This record gives sequence, structure tokens and C-alpha cells, in this order.
Amino acid sequence: MGNAVVHFEVGAADDGPLVAFYRELFGWGLQAFPGGGYTIIDTRGGGGINGGIGKSQTGEPWSAFYVETDDLQGMLDKAQSLGGTTVMPVTDFGGAVTIAMFHDPDGLLVGLVRAPAEPAQGDEAAPSAGSGEPVDWFEVMGSDAARTQEFYADLFGWTVDSSGFPGYAVVDTGAGRGIQGGLGGGEDARWATIYARVADVDQTFSRAEKLGGSRVSDPGVPALKSAARAALYGSADDGMKTGAFRDPAGNVFGIYHH
Repeated sequence: MGNAVVHFEVGAADDGPLVAFYRELFGWGLQAFPGGGYTIIDTRGGGGINGGIGKSQTGEPWSAFYVETDDLQGMLDKAQSLGGTTVMPVTDFGGAVTIAMFHDPDGLLVGLVRAPAEPAQGDEAAPSAGSGEPVDWFEVMGSDAARTQEFYADLFGWTVDSSGFPGYAVVDTGAGRGIQGGLGGGEDARWATIYARVADVDQTFSRAEKLGGSRVSDPGVPALKSAARAALYGSADDGMKTGAFRDPAGNVFGIYHH
């Protein structure tokens, strides 16, 4: 069984503008954590995963998805043996959650979160039903697709079939929970992020720009994914449209419509 992707985060030195940005952009339910410094996200999308908005202690913004494991230190050690580096050691936040973070070989940030003693569907707080945009896909774009795919497959036990199209492969985490994603690379863009499913990509871009965000302009990424769909399914003419923006803090966030 592979490790599940169960949570996401964005953060900045000043988290207030991000709270306003994501609430307005995606219609998410946001609740400040007691004590301040963190806002819990219920996407109200009826599926996918929930997340949080944090206040950076270093002044640097960040965005990341979190992968569940029952051995945080062991996973950090394994990541390092495969070419990654520890960013945050195993840290217990007052018994509420225990996490760690690392950079992959491209310096892309990924989180780890301790799994419950007896993982089961429904342990994590599921998004409530509503009109919010669900977050239901993760993606890593590295400098070299083969290296990225090998690193994450070896680290998390994910099934990555790149035989049909080496540049971008769909991932099966094998966990039976959380969300699935894609691993690719070789383009100018570099990120490890998550995607929200939206009703209209162009309208979402327009709203994001009005709220202080900006589009990521790298046509090579959607072209790469179109080529992958054509190789896998015989055609890329399936109504899929994808893109990414930078939020007001500079974090990359993906959107798609299918």
C-alpha cells in the first residue's frame, strides 16, 4: 500500500491577504485556529481534501501537499537517501498534529503528516458539501520527469506508469484514500502543488488577477499534459483545460476544468 496525499497548505509572512484571496476565489469555508497563525480550510467541495493557510515563521511563502506516513523520521531519512533534504524535522504541534517537511531533488517542498494509529476512510476531516471548489489533484513538475517519477515512486510506494508517455505520468498512490495526481517534468515550470477543479478556468484566472494573483505563463506544461492524454487515451480532445496561478504571496496553485 502506498502513502496517501491527505492535506494541503499555503502560507506567507502575512497570512491575512491569503485568507481573503482564497475565500473569495474558491468559495471556501475558512476558520481561524485558536491562538492564531493558522486558518483551517474546508473547501466545501464535497470531495477531495481540505487544507490550511499558515503564517510563515521565516518570512518565506510556501505551498505544499502533505503525504501521510506512520514513520515520519524514517520517511525523512529515506527521502534524504534518495536525494532530498530535510526542511522541517519531525515536529509535534501540541498533540494536535505531527508533521515534517522536505525538499525533493529539485528543491520542491513536500509535507509529511503522521498517520492515525489505525488509518481508515473518514479519519481526516472531509470537505463538507457546498458550492466551494474541490481540491482533488496533486502534481509535481521537476527538471527531469524520469528522476521525479523515480524519486516519488521509490519514496512513497506509488505506482507510476510512464511507459505510454515518459514526460508526464498519472500516479496511483494505492492508498485507497486521499487524492491522486501526476508527475512530470522537463519544462521551464517547477512546482509541487495541488489543483482545484473549477467551473471555468478563464473566469477563475480573471478573478484571481482582480484579487491580486497572476497567471503562470508556461504553455509547455498544458501542452505536455495534452500530449500525455493523447498517448494514453488516443486523443487529447476531452474537454480538459488546465492552468496555474501565483497567489498574492507568490505561491503556485493549479486549476483545471474537465
